[in-house]
Amino acid sequence: MKTILVVDDSRIMRNIVKNTFTALKIPCNFIEAGNGREALMMLQNQPVDLVLLDWNMPELSGLDFLKEVRGMEQYKTLPIIMVTSESAKYNVIEALKNGATDYIVKPVNEKIFAEKMTKIVF
Repeated sequence: MKTILVVDDSRIMRNIVKNTFTALKIPCNFIEAGNGREALMMLQNQPVDLVLLDWNMPELSGLDFLKEVRGMEQYKTLPIIMVTSESAKYNVIEALKNGATDYIVKPVNEKIFAEKMTKIVF
């Protein structure tokens, strides 16, 4: 079973993401972090198969987390999908340029979410 790290400072948003997986009948385990700094610690203590990452968070933003993780050799191929309300084309380009695997704009559309998860081999 896949393990997914859901990183968002909103507990409600983390629950929405988890519930979307349940609705799509995609079995997986979840670990959660409320900011990028917490997520880094979790990532180093537990192997994960996918990171779903918000952009705007306290302590360490999603973009800064992404840059830091992509700088670590062991995480170069880890799928990291930005799930954020930052919808400007500039933000999408910035995230992809810094190593995001894909980009989903909130509010999460279940059909788009399912398509993107299928690409990641779920």
